[in-house]
Amino acid sequence: MALERRLATGIRIAEQAGALALGLRPPPGAATAATLKSAQNWLTEADGAVEDFVARALAEAFPDDGFQGEETGNGRAGQLRWVLDPIDGTSNFARGGDRWCVSLGLIEDRTALLGVLVAPALRETFAARLGGGATLNGAPIRAAATTDLHRAIVEVGWSPRVPNASYWKLVADVMNAGAAARGGGSGAMGLADVAAGRIDAYVEMHINVWDVAASLSILAEAGAHVSPFLEGDGPVSGNPILAAAPGIADALAGIAGFTV
Repeated sequence: MALERRLATGIRIAEQAGALALGLRPPPGAATAATLKSAQNWLTEADGAVEDFVARALAEAFPDDGFQGEETGNGRAGQLRWVLDPIDGTSNFARGGDRWCVSLGLIEDRTALLGVLVAPALRETFAARLGGGATLNGAPIRAAATTDLHRAIVEVGWSPRVPNASYWKLVADVMNAGAAARGGGSGAMGLADVAAGRIDAYVEMHINVWDVAASLSILAEAGAHVSPFLEGDGPVSGNPILAAAPGIADALAGIAGFTV
């Protein structure tokens, strides 16, 4: 019952945050209203506004829960910790695009308890809680039944923390195995697409906890195979991630050098 209440509240808050962000989205064109925290690491007015809104709303609803936001870090300590990426896919958002989302997950120690991912420009809400299944706009979702890499679509996420040569080698290895590689500019959305069966896998050599906190629950409840992201330094410093349809997970892990 406690998780169900938190999931319902998380959905409500994330959808309100998505509406707030949508109202602040710049028009299509060059990202003149955004700044760079580092190379290709964008920051907009909406990031701060959304994070402030969600942090305040969660503190009011669950004052004993912890909170960690991408922009402000660990705002509150607690046994249960909400983890927020106020806008994942900021480079898309900053240019007036549609492929971005508010990503909100709840973690206890090293266990993902629930996740909510709201993509307001696409009118999509992904949600899941431990043992409760995964949904998209209220309808159940499952990872794809793909068993052949030659029929697979794999999104390969890029991180500035990884040398470009290593990234291109991973892309080449995926394609040489017969899969089609793609990039979409939002790790959280790419992971959600795996859960919904829209693509067959997502792989990235380094990603942060706020990018995956919501998707970990959604993927697990949708039956996808996911690498152990929350082990080691994952909750603090980030980790590699591989999320895949069960039928190709082992083969892809062998190519990428990851564990699932």
